[in-house]
Amino acid sequence: MFKKILAGAAATLVMTTSFAADITGAGATFPYPIYAKWAESYKAATGTGLNYQSVGSGAGIKQIKAKTVDFGASDMPLKAEELDKEGLMQFPAIMGGVVAVVNVEGVTPGQLKMTGPLLADIYMGKITKWNAAEIAALNPGVKLPAADITVVHRADSSGTSFLFTDFLAKTSPAWKESIGSGTTVKWAVGVGGKGNEGVAANVQRIKGAIGYVEWAYAKKNKLSHTMLRNKEGVDLQPSDDVFKAAAANAEWTKAPGFGVVLTDGAGKQSWPITGVSYILMHKTQADAKKGQEVVKFFDWSFKNGAPAAAELDYVPMPASVVKQVQDAWKANLKDASGKAIM
Repeated sequence: MFKKILAGAAATLVMTTSFAADITGAGATFPYPIYAKWAESYKAATGTGLNYQSVGSGAGIKQIKAKTVDFGASDMPLKAEELDKEGLMQFPAIMGGVVAVVNVEGVTPGQLKMTGPLLADIYMGKITKWNAAEIAALNPGVKLPAADITVVHRADSSGTSFLFTDFLAKTSPAWKESIGSGTTVKWAVGVGGKGNEGVAANVQRIKGAIGYVEWAYAKKNKLSHTMLRNKEGVDLQPSDDVFKAAAANAEWTKAPGFGVVLTDGAGKQSWPITGVSYILMHKTQADAKKGQEVVKFFDWSFKNGAPAAAELDYVPMPASVVKQVQDAWKANLKDASGKAIM
């Protein structure tokens, strides 16, 4: 089921019923697989449906600002100034990892090693062949073909791109100076794909391709991932344990709107491109019932969604953070009269 969902160029989760309380959301493709799984289980448990459009973080931010959905989703946390300006609150829903994926003849999943500076040089077009000396030096004993490298990146405004480019900017001075980081950047080379789904599809289709996707997309589409060297110089394979390690030292309380960025973090077992997916809601809820239903969905997911998250190699939010989120709901979400909706 999920393989079919994830292989498409765009994805829309539709879980609808006849109830007026059905909720709508739009944004990040990074968490789409787990939101789909949660929605299926939540509908079975409560009868309430969810329509989630997997359109990218940038589009999700635009839609929640325009009030065309009940919640937006972004993998790039908004700064306090923007949250205040738009009257939004932000809370973390799930964590996971971004991985580099390749389509290279003779290279098996997890066999190839990559570093931030090496990825930066590939994405800047400085390294164009798979048997280049820089790649070969990092991967002695791996038979690398003399094939062209095709860079695949996101074509839309993307939180996954933010995480990937933020990691490159932290590890490559040349990347930081020439490209920088953000949900959209001016790519030096390559072809674009819409959503994690589109990048995964392009990497599958193009021989010699390299891309970056959320780990669940790599697994479900049977893409060949690479190892990645972290800040401590350790070459790691992606897993929920290394994603958890990256999140262990996050200082949630010091960040406005829980806005932490878990790239290039300390720790020998920390995956260097770990991300947090955030939910955006208006502090003043024009439809208090809809606001309540959004909160009920994520509260249920926090309490019941950990097994599904583990199955898809996401990392559930720590209990201490969930408590802070629940307190933030009570303090920030009001109806039109100023009364707390919870």
